[in-house]
Order: sequence, then C-alpha cells, then structure tokens
Amino acid sequence: MLKTNAFDAAASENVSQSAREMIERRRRLLGPAYQLFYKNPVHLVRGEGVWVFDAAGKKYLDVYNNVPSVGHCHPYVLEALIRQASTLNTHTRYLHDNVLNFAEKLVSTMPPELSQVMFTCTGSEANDLALRIAEDFTGGTGVIITEFSYHGMTKAIAGLSASMGPYVKVNGDARVIPAPVHNPANPAAVGKKFAADVRAALADMRRHGIKPAALMIDTFFTSDGGFFDPAGFLKEAIDEIHKAGALYIADEVQPGYGRSGEHMWGFQRHGVLPDIVSLGKPMGNGHPMAGITIKPHILERFGNESSYFNTFGGNTVSSAVGLAVLEVIEQEALIPSVGRAGKAILDGISELSTRFPAIGSVRGAGLFVSVDFTTAEGEPDSATALAVVNALRDEGVLIGASGPHANILKIRPPLVFTAEHSQILVESLEKVLSKMF
Repeated sequence: MLKTNAFDAAASENVSQSAREMIERRRRLLGPAYQLFYKNPVHLVRGEGVWVFDAAGKKYLDVYNNVPSVGHCHPYVLEALIRQASTLNTHTRYLHDNVLNFAEKLVSTMPPELSQVMFTCTGSEANDLALRIAEDFTGGTGVIITEFSYHGMTKAIAGLSASMGPYVKVNGDARVIPAPVHNPANPAAVGKKFAADVRAALADMRRHGIKPAALMIDTFFTSDGGFFDPAGFLKEAIDEIHKAGALYIADEVQPGYGRSGEHMWGFQRHGVLPDIVSLGKPMGNGHPMAGITIKPHILERFGNESSYFNTFGGNTVSSAVGLAVLEVIEQEALIPSVGRAGKAILDGISELSTRFPAIGSVRGAGLFVSVDFTTAEGEPDSATALAVVNALRDEGVLIGASGPHANILKIRPPLVFTAEHSQILVESLEKVLSKMF
C-alpha cells in the first residue's frame, strides 16, 4: 500500500527526544503495520470542533478528518453517549427504542426504496456485509472496482481495495477499471468513458465465465484522487450494471452525511439509486459504528436464510450516538454551511492556482476538495504535495494527500468547518507556497 505522508524514522527531522521515545515504544508494542503521519509526527491530546491540540498546547486546524463529522467532542453527541452508557448498553436481541429511533431517522434521509438498515461497527464490516448480500442475491461473484479504490480491511474487502498495492492481491473475480477523471473541456465524456469501462469489465467477466455481483464505488472516488463532476455522470454506468443483473453498492463512508453541501448522500449528486448503501466513520462522530441501508427485496432471502448478528452493531449506546449526530446535522443546518465553506475553499485555492503554477486541477464538492500538484510538464508531483502537507503541519494545519501518486491534497474537514476556517486554510496554503516558490 502506498504509504502517503508516512513518517520515516530514517529520514526524520526535528523530532524531539520525547517523541522519539514514544515512537520507539509504539514500534515495540504495535509492530510494523501501523503508520504515523508527517515527518515530525503530531502528539495530539485534545480536540474541540475543528481544532485539535498537541501535548505542548499548540492548536491545529483539522482539515483532514471526516470521522468527527460534527466536530471533535461535540457536546450534544457526548451528552447522548454518556446518558445512555450510564443507563444500559446491550445488543439488538432485546427490545429497545434507541435502535428503532435511530433506524427511522437514518432511513428518513434516504430514498424511500432504501428502507431497511443493518448495523455493524466499521465500514469494512459494512462493505463485507454488502458484498455477502450482493453475492447471495445475484448468485454472482464478480465485482467492479476502481484502480485506486479503498473499501476496507477484511480479507474479502481488502481484495476489493486496489490501493492496497501489489502485496494484497485483488480478488480473482474482480475487475479493476480507471477512475472517472475530470474532463472540463468535454464533461459529457466523463460518464460515457466510465460506462464504457464498466461494459468492458462486464464483457471480460462473461468471457471468463464469471457472473457479475456488483459495482462497488465510493461516490466521490476519494482514494482515487477525488472526482465529482459533472453531476449525473454515473447514470449510464449504473444502468449497465443493472442490465447485467448486478447491484450498485454505494460506499458512502466518505461522501455521505452531507459532505457535498447539496445533499445528504453523495450518490444523490448523480441522481442515481443504489441497491445497497454502506456507511461508516461519520455515523458516530468518532464512536465506532457503521452499517448499510438496503432495498428490502434484496435482503429478504439472505436475512431469512443466513440471519445476521453483530454484538456491538446497533447497541443502545451506539444508536443514541448515531441519532444525536443526525440531529446535530439537522439542528445546526450543516449541509448549507458545508456548501458555503466548500465554495470558499474552492474559490480561494483556484485563485492561488493562477499565481502558483505547481497547482494543477482544483475540484471539489462541498467539504471535499482535491488539489493536484503537477510539474512543469504536467506530470504528478508527489514531492511538492508532500512538502506542502508537512509545511502546513508546521503552520498549524493538518491535511492529507491522496491518489495513486500521492500528489493530490485531500481536503476533508469536519462538517462544522465554516467559511472563516476556509479562509485560514487558504491563507496558510498561500504562506507555504510563497516560501516554497
């Protein structure tokens, strides 16, 4: 797996002795699989809203984390968690109002066809469950994914996460297709090419005797580098999937919960209807919870024949937290606020691109903005992107990079980010670029 912005002990600079001791302790206790961000890792101890604080008291603007969707340590969500945790925490095999209240609120945000919910603890579990149901319903095993996709860490789903790299093999019946890259000169070509790639993958499955089960895509193609436009470009590809008797699984772990600033769910930007929607991190604002929504006729046989149980999925505390998050999004009118904040980022960085040629494409939807860094020849420039990421860390802004070449700034802050916070980000980026160029 490409270790984007990973700490490298051999090339580290300006790392304090206390940090080095903690890094060594991590290595000794957690082993080699865990990754740290930044050349000089950040030791965080507290969060509040869009801000996090390190052990020395320094404040950082969080421009990366979609997990605390309504802000770090939101008091309304915390109060719901504490109240229920101090009363009862048990699984879904007992009657309790919380899971029903949460489920009703969640499906009310979805198209009416997606009227049933199953709860898990992680997005990986949610996608694994979605895959199991899709294979059961269709009788197929073929899944189409994009070439730098990420859908999770279970054995089955890691094999459908092409970004994991050559060490983790793509599932044998899966087919990998290119992400739908923006084409401002000919927007209509984006959807046509993506649909053609889906048709080619389906044809290859037929040649190899593989029955298709699903197209599994992150609606914003976030790990591929973030591709959003033109709105509606997914329609033709989804039609092809349904003609082939397969299902459309919308992975909404990153695009969902109002991140587009237009709709609650990323797939709504394209006017398409998924058969299964997988949900994850933002559901609990940091509390581990996830799940799927699904069309009832697709779930019926699997549910009756296989049954399903998850000890912690949908427990009373998680349900209270999940409901509180949805209520905050509604009560604080976060979706229109996301739209305003996202536009401020997009406009601000687009203006910077006219002065700093290292910035290539700038694109986004709400509070998900992608900023390409390219060389003078137009090639991906990962060195500059990672230098910017680390320089912003020193300026008190935490951000990430994505894409196959790690040359794309991944701007994905909590939904409580405002236009004022956007201005801080743009000014910090301008300061960093002015020093570099």
